[in-house]
Amino acid sequence: MTSFSRQILLIAVMSFQLFPVYAEESKQAEEDKVFSIVVENDSIGFRGTDQHYTSGVRLGYLDKGFEIPEFAKSISDYVPTFNLNDQSALFYSLGQNIYSPSTITEREQDPDDRPWAAHLYGSMGLVTVQENQVDELELSLGVVGPAALGEQAQKFVHKYVTPSSPTPKGWSNQLKNEPALMIGWQRRYIDQWSTDILGLEASATPHFGATLGNVYTFANAGMTFKISPTKALQDAPTRVRPALPGTGYFETPEDGWNWYLFAGIDGRLVGRNIFLDGNTFADSHSVDKKYLVADLNGGIAVTLDRYRISYTLVYRTDEFDGQDDSSVFGALSFSVRF
Repeated sequence: MTSFSRQILLIAVMSFQLFPVYAEESKQAEEDKVFSIVVENDSIGFRGTDQHYTSGVRLGYLDKGFEIPEFAKSISDYVPTFNLNDQSALFYSLGQNIYSPSTITEREQDPDDRPWAAHLYGSMGLVTVQENQVDELELSLGVVGPAALGEQAQKFVHKYVTPSSPTPKGWSNQLKNEPALMIGWQRRYIDQWSTDILGLEASATPHFGATLGNVYTFANAGMTFKISPTKALQDAPTRVRPALPGTGYFETPEDGWNWYLFAGIDGRLVGRNIFLDGNTFADSHSVDKKYLVADLNGGIAVTLDRYRISYTLVYRTDEFDGQDDSSVFGALSFSVRF
């Protein structure tokens, strides 16, 4: 087996993003699993308009205590960025994203606006930790097109959850069915720089990575700043790609609760975005994408015992030529350790 084949095998067997944990043991070491759910929507981003990236839902399960198979340890020797150890973890997720043009009440596709599209996927991944260096590997498999059930999901929400919303009428123009594959790698340096400010712990975490696939292909880099009253490990709240996914991992201080404020930026050099470029293997509507896109975000996370809730407000720069308005959306997540 060639070195390249071994790398592909590792990705196929154990891949997906996960959580960072320092070499110190958690105060609740027996609670080594985390379930999380995140809902991203423009309706909780202070604009409330169905356009661009309009909705994302992601369920995640993180297992910090799984036993690493011997063959995986052997294969990892051929992947330079990975060194499996007792701080490695496994993660699974299931999610759906929905994208729509600025006007959803028109049956015809606006030739100057983005395509209607949906993405349904499952992911699996692995993370490994060495001191404060965290490497994440992710494999995502799914489908883009009618099989992703974007039309049914959006119409259901508009009818039963937000009945005052207009009925979306342009789903007949959506991208055609296409298998969706992404492989992503990312490195973070948790709390690379930290200091004490007025009794609070302030830190900065730089990151960089790359994603390859027919859904997204991009290289990214950025920084996250955090301020908290304690040093307890609080990883980034769960998000939906192309944003930094986060892991949802957190520790609970001895007094039972914690909080932190965060703000960050992630810049991407985009080679492919199927939701703008259109189908890979069939004719479909497309627009001219921007090759440089950035996300600015800020928010708060609050931990109470084994539970954490967080809110993130995101501003995303224009993604295609002629875009009439930049995207602003919110992300609300809930996690529980067990």
